[in-house]
Amino acid sequence: MRRVAQVIRVLPDKADEYRELHRDVPEPVLDRLRACHITNYSIHLLGDRLFGYFEYHGDDLAADLALMAADPATGEWWRLTAPCQTPVDEAARGEWWASMEQVFLME
Repeated sequence: MRRVAQVIRVLPDKADEYRELHRDVPEPVLDRLRACHITNYSIHLLGDRLFGYFEYHGDDLAADLALMAADPATGEWWRLTAPCQTPVDEAARGEWWASMEQVFLME
């Protein structure tokens, strides 16, 4: 299992919209996450930063993320959520949600 933590900025005038969207995530989007071996997915908000965490139980995260990106329901979901977000300054070129380094884990 691989733990993935990511961060992105929510636009201040879109925070309420982002919260509202996530009150009812479409079931096909959730099904795609599960089919891509993602569990324990959560998103947290502090100020203008969204922190996402999930656990990946597959063998090829890049391939599963590509399948997710090709999924029509997920694409529509991203079209709704993307206008609420902007990458953080620390994001690599072309990176939307910036990956975070794990510096501690207690199991």
